[in-house]
Amino acid sequence: MVQAPDSPITTTDLPTLAIALITRAGCEYGDVRFCTYRTQNLYARDRSLSQLSDNVSSGFGVRVLLNGAWGFAASPYKTPAEVERIVALAVDIAKGSRLSQQTRVQLVPVEAYQDTYTTPIEIDPFTVPITEKAELLLRLNEQLLSYGERGIKKAYSYLRFTREDKVFASTEGSLIQQTIYRSYPGMGCTAVANGDAQSRSYERPPLNIGYEHINAPDLLSQVERVAEEAIEKVHAPKSPSGIRSTLILKPTNLYLTIHESVGHPTELDRVYGYESNFAGTSFATTEKLGKLQYAAPWVNFRADRTQPGGRSTLGYDDEGVPAQDWFVVKDGVLTDYLTDRETAYRLGRPASNGCAYADSWYSVPMVRIPNLGLEPGSDGGSHTATVAEMIADTEEGILIDGVGSFSIDQQRRNFQFGGDAFWKVEKGKVVGMLKDVTYHAMTTDFWNSVDAIGPASEREQCGTNICGKGEPMQVAQMSHTCVPVRVQNIQIGGAS
Repeated sequence: MVQAPDSPITTTDLPTLAIALITRAGCEYGDVRFCTYRTQNLYARDRSLSQLSDNVSSGFGVRVLLNGAWGFAASPYKTPAEVERIVALAVDIAKGSRLSQQTRVQLVPVEAYQDTYTTPIEIDPFTVPITEKAELLLRLNEQLLSYGERGIKKAYSYLRFTREDKVFASTEGSLIQQTIYRSYPGMGCTAVANGDAQSRSYERPPLNIGYEHINAPDLLSQVERVAEEAIEKVHAPKSPSGIRSTLILKPTNLYLTIHESVGHPTELDRVYGYESNFAGTSFATTEKLGKLQYAAPWVNFRADRTQPGGRSTLGYDDEGVPAQDWFVVKDGVLTDYLTDRETAYRLGRPASNGCAYADSWYSVPMVRIPNLGLEPGSDGGSHTATVAEMIADTEEGILIDGVGSFSIDQQRRNFQFGGDAFWKVEKGKVVGMLKDVTYHAMTTDFWNSVDAIGPASEREQCGTNICGKGEPMQVAQMSHTCVPVRVQNIQIGGAS
């Protein structure tokens, strides 16, 4: 029995105790995460604040590797006695897992780190009064609803904030403390006319940043455009279906296509079949590494967990691996995957590239997409063009902004995406809005059909705040910083 310390418990006492117990149990590896998560959500519908929540979840999770098998257990009670109980439970679970496990788990090495990391912020979002936040949301909605006589019948706005406090310790000697802040504002409205309803939205992308990201003047300045485009959209003609067209995709639309057709297929646990929930496994199997022409030669996808403000930016992943950046697709060719320590070992890599993440203290770390973006076109490159230049050089096509519905098959080969706003392009000019546009393609066909890429000046830091994976489901966040692209000969609507 390990005795509780006589003096008050500090931030590092319980992690140190857990590691000592794991080592004493004879495990070849173990780690512990002590975490506190605070989430605050405000949502206004029309002229009322319909949701206000401010929740805290706190606890710890212990993971051990014993005789090549994982064991994991967690608890919300942070006491020495509970640490002892949970370590023993994790060890027992590992022993049970070993009975049915066919292949021993092995991990690539990682150095020991004693470090701290905090998201750089100017204003702590949790110090800003609720009344100030609510008043901003109600003001946005009121201005959107002022277009009621022209058809705006519904309005909404939201603010979302999180703070993650983590202490990670491992049997390899790491002791890492991190504090991660995230902020996310947005709004939208719905126009009704002629028996139809169409919506338009605007968001400042979810980023790891403080309350300074909310930028009330920017949000308020977007109201008129959002309302006018919703009104135009509801009166617009429907998109033709069963045709092929040129697409010009803004970053606000393209980021989701990157997420689903490049991010998830290159998660190495999906590739190996460890994870097959939510349209899981992948066509991008390891025999294709270094050979598959994933995209056109001028297309490059780069993962970067060091990106300032990125939604998955941090100091270390949930296995104590430092944040880093690398190419997943280079010159159009599949060159790497997203790994944790276990999958990196199976691939024969010397180290993990730091993609392990757990969404809570009671969740097991798994491979998650990091910040994964499309690199801009090179200055003066023959395939580099601004959005204006893409439009001017397009005889007939569709310009798409924002995200809508989407679907993708189990191996991430065949997909369909919508959007939030669509404009018809004819003879080098935007001639009016369309509605109900969807585009369909095979992943590699789509990315190999990119013939123009925007310059760095048009890069936007878009991303998602809710990416579900696993069973039970875990939620993660990541940025997909990208530039606009033009893609040729893409199917619109139903089969051509």
